[in-house]
Amino acid sequence: MKTLLAVDSSPLSEAVVSEFESRPWPAGTQVCALTVIDLFAFTSTVGYLEPFIKSENDAAQKFVQALSDRLSARGLSTTALAVEGYPGATIIEVAEKFGADFVMLGSHGHGGFVRFLLGSIAKAVVQNASCSVEIVRHTRHSKEHGDHPEDHGSSDGKRILLATDGSDYSIAAARSVASRPWPEYSEVRIVSVVEEVVAAADPWYAAGAVAERVREEAAKNSDAAVNSAREIIETAGMPSEVTVLDGSPKRRIVEEAKSWNADLVVVGSHGRRGMRRYLLGSVSEAVAMHAHCSVEVIRDRSLLASA
Repeated sequence: MKTLLAVDSSPLSEAVVSEFESRPWPAGTQVCALTVIDLFAFTSTVGYLEPFIKSENDAAQKFVQALSDRLSARGLSTTALAVEGYPGATIIEVAEKFGADFVMLGSHGHGGFVRFLLGSIAKAVVQNASCSVEIVRHTRHSKEHGDHPEDHGSSDGKRILLATDGSDYSIAAARSVASRPWPEYSEVRIVSVVEEVVAAADPWYAAGAVAERVREEAAKNSDAAVNSAREIIETAGMPSEVTVLDGSPKRRIVEEAKSWNADLVVVGSHGRRGMRRYLLGSVSEAVAMHAHCSVEVIRDRSLLASA
């Protein structure tokens, strides 16, 4: 597995590294530690920039090399990379060249020479990367910065909320979870959401009957979805439970993650782009940007190639 860690010098980027280190990654995992000298930071600066940019480059190189040494000491094959560029595009480009299976980055950040872990950049990476992306939110760091007021439960394992709609993309997300090692005592809650159906045709009684039949069919599909995912997860030996919810998937998944005190939400992505994606909306993107905890958006390249 190849993982790109996109980091800056802010405390919340330390959460990204800590989260990576907390997991038992598969043997042979390769890591690229990337930091970007943000060219946007210099666009409004007046005066001679060359000495300042050189200083920023030197600091970035030292920072990312220290991180590389830290990860290498844990037996991981690690590459350090500090480049100048426009953050969102650079992260996506490097991930593609590296052949990353995962990009891990923070939801916010504003430290020192690299200021790219802002919400808009995280969103751009979620939207446009061709591989899976994890937006990391660590409770301790988030609490210090006011992102999430609640304390975390036990540190013995991960509480993973796997959201599914029964599609091939959701099955890929379940298989991704099942294929990776997790800390001992990790557990999975599998959820599917039956979206509300609003009758809009006349006569009202006929419209209501149609809406009810549609809802019943959707409920059956959600039951099948959670049970299919559960079979995949339990085949990997992980304890799991299932639940079917009603309402808006974007809202209910986020609410369920918070009420269950999840450490991580995992969702599949259809990988659509442009107007087609805009018209359909993106549950995975909404969850990634609004959940209180870390979120993985799983992309299976074989499915995206045929989308």
